[in-house]
Amino acid sequence: MEFADRVVQAVRRKGNPVVVGIDPRPEELPTGFLDRFPGTRTGVADALRTFGCEIVDVVAPLAPLIKFQSAFYEAYGPEGLGALHATVEHARERDVLVIFDGKRNDIGSTADAYARAYLGKEPVGGSFEPSWHADAMTINPYLGSDGVDPFVKIAAREHKGVFVLVRTSNASAREFQDLVCDGLPVYRHVANRLKAWGKGRDGKEGYNLLGAVVGATYPSELAELREALPGVLFLVPGYGAQGGEAKDIAAGFDANGQGALVNNSRGVTFAYKKPTFRDRFGTDWQRAVEQAVLDMIDDLAQNTPAGKLRPA
Repeated sequence: MEFADRVVQAVRRKGNPVVVGIDPRPEELPTGFLDRFPGTRTGVADALRTFGCEIVDVVAPLAPLIKFQSAFYEAYGPEGLGALHATVEHARERDVLVIFDGKRNDIGSTADAYARAYLGKEPVGGSFEPSWHADAMTINPYLGSDGVDPFVKIAAREHKGVFVLVRTSNASAREFQDLVCDGLPVYRHVANRLKAWGKGRDGKEGYNLLGAVVGATYPSELAELREALPGVLFLVPGYGAQGGEAKDIAAGFDANGQGALVNNSRGVTFAYKKPTFRDRFGTDWQRAVEQAVLDMIDDLAQNTPAGKLRPA
């Protein structure tokens, strides 16, 4: 089944478009969590793996997708990458779609190697094996078609997905993305090119394997891009800790409540740090994480077309 079809069906099945982002920071782990592990690089990596897997266990019954931010694992070298790989495998066993958030970008054979690494297969002995079992990944389009085509080609072959940075959620995004060239801001040129890159790659549910990263912190641009990119899945960061609200995201959905996948990282994975949850759940940090997801689902249902996904 095509990636976009799997996404649409997973969102429909679970009745919400929530993406839980796992960005583990050792200093933010629950009180006493790190004390269970040796004070070594391997010990910290084991703590990240254990924490990530426990997050997966809490959110898998609720959310259709999980996004792993690779940088927080890469910071701990090979041990950290091993922890990431193990946590991705655990997520797949729990029947959750996985997005590898590494924002990779290069050209030619190097872009092809990145695409094979995260979406495809590599020769091992007499066969071909996947190194990572991600369902989709994020990429940077700055180098143009030479840096995007290899990802699209391999994603199409392997029935995976690619999310291209179009309008990011960070405050300084305007420095380049709003620059006007030939009458349009740069982010609109990227959006137009995305349509060309994805031509002929639609699934049966009407969405393309090539998606767009569009931040919740720029609601007017999000609405503009939804109109410009029908049939393109939006991965929407910026909800929660970065200040984006459900009402800001509403225009990113289609009439059926599909089309926008709303990411929440710190607001979910570190929910137990919020005073309201801490007062309510004490040291039961898993309950706080679960409640944060449930609250997000309710918020999106009440304030966006995602409410149409809920069973009557």
